[in-house]
Amino acid sequence: MSIGLLGKKVGMTRVFDETGDAIPVTVIDVSDNIYVQVKTTEKDGYSAVQVGYQPQKDVRVNLPRRGHFKKWNADAKRFVREFRADTDEELPNPEDGGPGTDVFQAGQFVDVIGTSKGKGFQGVYKKFGFGGLPSSHGSMMHRRPGGIGAGSTPGRVWKNAKMPGREGGDKITVQNLKVVQTRPEDNVVLVSGAVPGAKGNLVIIRPAKKKSAPDKKAE
Repeated sequence: MSIGLLGKKVGMTRVFDETGDAIPVTVIDVSDNIYVQVKTTEKDGYSAVQVGYQPQKDVRVNLPRRGHFKKWNADAKRFVREFRADTDEELPNPEDGGPGTDVFQAGQFVDVIGTSKGKGFQGVYKKFGFGGLPSSHGSMMHRRPGGIGAGSTPGRVWKNAKMPGREGGDKITVQNLKVVQTRPEDNVVLVSGAVPGAKGNLVIIRPAKKKSAPDKKAE
């Protein structure tokens, strides 16, 4: 199953395993996830499910999206994302309401997608960790990038040169994070390590692309 969840980054804390070791985790609130639309191969050409998250007033939703929610008898949501499935047999039943913490299980690896914190315009020392130029008296270059030319041949600056500019605010995917705990009573998922973004930001949790999910039937 490749269906994931939308959630809100609550913050970081730590939990203790059976041996007493502390594990840093990120708490992600996944409440109010609903199935908006289920797409089948016969009707739509591929298998997928749309998941909505975070309630939104109808007056704050534009008319095309409002009509989409009405067509599929779904409540208006602020965020909608689509998850692909391999076959129609993997698709959920829309009458179930929506996915919950049972989509994932402890020990499973997931990828978390979010938007990194925006840091505004930054120089190359903070942005890329440049080592530094002479700090002695008389030096007129302390925190500058230094020479960026390529001589008379080719006589231009190569693409992708590390230059000052905007940092952060990018879509980031952190792969292969382990699900430490799922707490259905609190509607939260605890994921090991840090995930991109500030507290309160939207994050997407999906099964890891590079590590297979555990077989629930074998349990």
